[in-house]
Amino acid sequence: MLRSIMTVGFWTLLSRVLGMVREILLFALIGAGPVMDAFVAAFRLPNMFRRFFAEGAFNAAFVPMFSKRLADDRDAIGFANQAMGGLAFTVLILTAVAMIFMPALVWITASGFAGDARFDMTVDFGRIMFPYILLISSAALLSGALNAKGHFAVAAAAPVFLNILVIAALGLSWVMDGRHISYLIWSIPVAGVVQLVMVWVACHKAGLPITLSRPRLSPDMKHLIRIAVPAALANGVVQVNLLVGQLVSSQYTGAVSWLYGADRLYQLPLGVVGIAVGLVLLPELSKRLQTHDDAGAKDAFNRGTEIALALTLPAAVALCVIPVPLTSMLYEYGATGRDDIVAIALATAIYGLGLPAFILQKLLQPLFFAREDTKTPFRFAVWSMIVNAALALGLMPWLGWISAAVATTLSSWVMVALLAGSARRFGDVARLSPTVKSRILRMCIASAIMGGSLWCVATLGQGYAGQAPIRIALALGLIILGVVVYGAAGRRLGAFDVHDIKSSLRRRG
Repeated sequence: MLRSIMTVGFWTLLSRVLGMVREILLFALIGAGPVMDAFVAAFRLPNMFRRFFAEGAFNAAFVPMFSKRLADDRDAIGFANQAMGGLAFTVLILTAVAMIFMPALVWITASGFAGDARFDMTVDFGRIMFPYILLISSAALLSGALNAKGHFAVAAAAPVFLNILVIAALGLSWVMDGRHISYLIWSIPVAGVVQLVMVWVACHKAGLPITLSRPRLSPDMKHLIRIAVPAALANGVVQVNLLVGQLVSSQYTGAVSWLYGADRLYQLPLGVVGIAVGLVLLPELSKRLQTHDDAGAKDAFNRGTEIALALTLPAAVALCVIPVPLTSMLYEYGATGRDDIVAIALATAIYGLGLPAFILQKLLQPLFFAREDTKTPFRFAVWSMIVNAALALGLMPWLGWISAAVATTLSSWVMVALLAGSARRFGDVARLSPTVKSRILRMCIASAIMGGSLWCVATLGQGYAGQAPIRIALALGLIILGVVVYGAAGRRLGAFDVHDIKSSLRRRG
């Protein structure tokens, strides 16, 4: 399990690092403003529906069902072919409707754009990029099949090529004619084709010859739909939270771009740690519970939690303590000025407070999904959505655009509290061992020591951070200092055992 997490984490880390390169180029060449706002709003549309229809529903419903059929040798490929046909048919209809009614879709998701140039740009960009959902949804199902069989590398590596192609497109536009946004938006559907081909070839090499089949409502598909619909709705609630934030920020020029920049920064640890652990934990728990191996399921949950929080807690503290040096190093170039950096840093710090909650959701939800219980997380997601909307809209008159970030963080902690409370009914499987609890407390202390060190050095170096080379050197120095201090303090306090990790990897090898 640790090796699988590290495999997914490595490729996700590479994807996120390249993603940060992508964002650096976006902010340098385009900058926070109307064009960037329009791109972010348009690109969010296919990604929103992708998470609604494909990743959320099929990670929660398809993977456990497919895993059980693989384990029992019950025509897993036939089941996957039916699922692929049904998914492709549904998303194809969605794509056609969205292309026709794109102006209405933009108005619903970014009403603050109405009446200015951002609205027409978003409609035009959206019509070019929306077909990406058809390609990436099919790739998500194939990735789920690979994960269920224990092949994590290619599925985790595929998103890397989206960033590679976007970076290449922006670089080409800079060399050619400076039409950055045109090259950017056309690179998205091209990347979707590349990702789909990659995972399709990997499936065939792994002995999973999944293809499209004629959509039909078989008993298996009815069962899949019964499980997938609550999961899709739960994931849809998460997307509604994002839309509420976009509706609030769209009232302020540049705010969509500021929140996007902050979102990409906290998504780095969230993607590397939370998503990697969640992807590995779901099929692992499904297999353990299928064979009634409660001890193995508990060990998997404890191990996943320990690994995730050991990496998440120091990242969250760093985002809260040194957001300005981090955002300045990444974004303060070309078209992006100091005022933009301060705004992005503020949002980054607020998201940092919610980072542990975002990770804990990824750890707790598989406890329900592995039992094919998608209704309970959906109910909790609805409560989280209500809290998010009430806070974002209610605080907007006093906090302005930043109320969206505050609402996202607080509603995420509400979701964690509800999931953790309900998970108690699963008994010992869902409980952390005393050893893990003790280590988590020590991780918190080590993170606090690291945070104090970073704050002191950042305060002293603030007056010297003027030119770009100095800003970059300061931020990199702070990152290295944080790693060293946290590693030393954590090892001294017994927050993690390096020899234990090495022996675990040796056993898995």
